[in-house]
Amino acid sequence: MRRLEFVSLQVRDLDKSKEFYSTKLGFETLEMNNTEAVVFKYNKGEASFAIRKPIGNIENKELGNGVSLWFAIDGSIESLREDFVQKNLTILGAINQTPFGKTLLVKDPDGYVITFMEPNY
Repeated sequence: MRRLEFVSLQVRDLDKSKEFYSTKLGFETLEMNNTEAVVFKYNKGEASFAIRKPIGNIENKELGNGVSLWFAIDGSIESLREDFVQKNLTILGAINQTPFGKTLLVKDPDGYVITFMEPNY
């Protein structure tokens, strides 16, 4: 294997999750004619992922448990955190220093953890 090409997350409410990812986190949506999914691009298309209506029955299931998407950012993690505080997002803990760089974790409406990283390089 060479690389992970794409990720798709099942969500309970497509419209609510689309609003969260586009308005709160600032991801751009790709224009497509699909009522089952929304595809997002990040950093001018360097990364993309989708949210979609459930493929199977997710009633009474915990979504997001054990899943974290990581996105490298260009700016400062402190500035991003302040932006997220202003938008009243669920931030999981403080800014962390990892071997890869500083990270900040937020939780989406379905419990998925989104990690933003200011890389060391």
